[in-house]
Amino acid sequence: MKILVVEDDLFSQTVLKDALERGGHTVVLAGNGRDALELCEQEHFPVIITDWVMPEMDGLVFCRALRAKPSEDYSFILLLTSLDKKNELIAGLEAGADEYLVKPVHEVELTARLKVARRILDLETSLKQLALHDQLTGAYNRGYLDRQLSKEIQRSWRYGHPLSVVMCDIDHFKAVNDRFGHQAGDLVLKEFVARINRSIRFENDWVARYGGEEFVIVLPETPPAGCQLVAERIRNIIAGTAVPVPGAAVEVTVSFGAITIENTTRIEEMTMDAILGKADECLYRAKETGRNRVVAVQF
Repeated sequence: MKILVVEDDLFSQTVLKDALERGGHTVVLAGNGRDALELCEQEHFPVIITDWVMPEMDGLVFCRALRAKPSEDYSFILLLTSLDKKNELIAGLEAGADEYLVKPVHEVELTARLKVARRILDLETSLKQLALHDQLTGAYNRGYLDRQLSKEIQRSWRYGHPLSVVMCDIDHFKAVNDRFGHQAGDLVLKEFVARINRSIRFENDWVARYGGEEFVIVLPETPPAGCQLVAERIRNIIAGTAVPVPGAAVEVTVSFGAITIENTTRIEEMTMDAILGKADECLYRAKETGRNRVVAVQF
């Protein structure tokens, strides 16, 4: 883990740094809470070990200030104190610390506390994943779509990059459920998302479940030609290979409605709902004109 050590005493800094590096951790040092707070604004530290008594800003004030800042990532705070009185320890926990160690720190106890931190951080990550993803398909859920697409729009406007959004819907999906059963339908949805993920850029593009058998693919920094290429690639992959389910192979096709915004002024003017509405209009035209096709517009 990357650990921030906040300690004004140089000897204690060195002891902690050496112990943590022996445990395989990366260590960043700060001499007081104010400097630590500035470092936390620049990057995220999964674990922060902070002394209580320090100049400029002490450990309790630092804990309160850090917890007051909104953040998508949690930091486990381990408070170091030479005090071993119940009231003081409660004050530290109420200020935002997760755990405490009484100085001088013993390496075995430090290692045990860090194992607790790792378990809590892993649990926090798991809960975050559950909150962001559709449990059946693994795609992002509607809540994530609503939050992240707004950010993508702002980013595209700020940097002058095009933004493409593709809405897609499995054709005649109700017939799949009626003929093969809902379990087979679930397998089709899962395979559909898996094929989408294999067809888009891992670090830039993403897919979210919009509802039922309808999904939205977001392609940042993608011009109209690239958007058309991606949508056609996914369409061909889905139509070209049946989805295996118990006792059968289900052939499905998908219709796509796509919108690309290249004009940064239009990006600023268009809301998330307007962009999704335009993509949905294109999807409707794709359905009306025969399905298994891509209808795209650009602004």
